[in-house]
Amino acid sequence: MSTSYYRPTKRRGLVRPREGRIFAGVCAGLARRFGTTPTRVRIIALLSCLLPGPQFLIYIALWFIMPNED
Repeated sequence: MSTSYYRPTKRRGLVRPREGRIFAGVCAGLARRFGTTPTRVRIIALLSCLLPGPQFLIYIALWFIMPNED
């Protein structure tokens, strides 16, 4: 697949992309930043919610902290 949200951007900052979002774009932004697929990040995030810890709160915080892509 050669969709634009799979490729890392030249901008090194962590942003939520306009394309490829499912809910808030946090997983798509993290995937773009670290050069992996959004599906992989979504699966890791979902599996991490099975463990004890503040994962859901971190997701919510990233939703508010990460800016939208211009």
